[in-house]
Amino acid sequence: MVVGHLATPGELNIKPSSTSKGEAGRSKLHSYDEVVERVARKIGLDDPSKIRLTPHNCYSQQPKPQPIKYRGVEHLSDMLVHYNQTSDILYYEVLDIPLPELQGLKNLKVAFHHATKDEVVIHNIRLPKQSTVGDVINELKTKVELSHPNAELRLLEVFYHKIYKIFPPNEKIENINDQYWTLRAEEIPDEEKNLGPQDRLIHVYHFTKESAQNQMQVQNFGEPFFLVIHEGETLADVRVRIQKKLQVPDEEFSKWKFAFLSLGRPEYLQDTDIVFNRFQRRDVYGAWEQYLGLEHSDNAPKRAYSVNQNRHTFEKPVKIYN
Repeated sequence: MVVGHLATPGELNIKPSSTSKGEAGRSKLHSYDEVVERVARKIGLDDPSKIRLTPHNCYSQQPKPQPIKYRGVEHLSDMLVHYNQTSDILYYEVLDIPLPELQGLKNLKVAFHHATKDEVVIHNIRLPKQSTVGDVINELKTKVELSHPNAELRLLEVFYHKIYKIFPPNEKIENINDQYWTLRAEEIPDEEKNLGPQDRLIHVYHFTKESAQNQMQVQNFGEPFFLVIHEGETLADVRVRIQKKLQVPDEEFSKWKFAFLSLGRPEYLQDTDIVFNRFQRRDVYGAWEQYLGLEHSDNAPKRAYSVNQNRHTFEKPVKIYN
């Protein structure tokens, strides 16, 4: 049998070699420990507990989303079955700590947005599963550059260029999903910390309009953000603050259109409109469905950390059953 290692974490590849049928049958009865020991011996690893195995999906020809837990199956044959098919492929990766220890930890990919620099850095935060969002933020503070020593951070859930959630600091991290949603950390601006009764924190998203099936549809893009608006403030006032925040040149910014959007329907605003008056309803489905939209062309390069990139890049297989 041949085991192939993937260049990225979470994968392993096995194919049959010229073993006899009897020997091949016996090898499929090898225990979990025997399989990882053979892989470790073949690649020169002294600690088999640092090997993590992942089964093969016969239909997608890719590793399954979930790896095998430490001693989570009894025999090699159990690792190779996918529904009613038996695969000849298995995936492995070499961990930096033993798998039993790793299973007690939660790993989160957090995109940190610097307060004053146009940069985004992905940090892997690994903490015990019972840790809280507050623990994640404290760990992140040791890894990032803050605008000032007393800066406060928040953790957001971003999906398809909309902010769906601000995580409370006491929320447990065990069930937080970073596979489909982007976890974004950022400093909390001072103006958002002491909102008055005549202030409101709104969502601001970038959008374009695209034609699909003879209908115009709103397509969000770019980085969403929060903005404090004040009672009596006109769109002209808000425009000035947004341009300063995003540092958009005058020539380009003059082409932008501003709209109030509720459930994907834009209502375009004039400079004299009072923005605060549009955000009075409390019965919307979710805060992310009512926002101030910035309509302009999407000229920004695509971020390298976009969700659901192809993470399966395979290294050369190695033979472990002769």
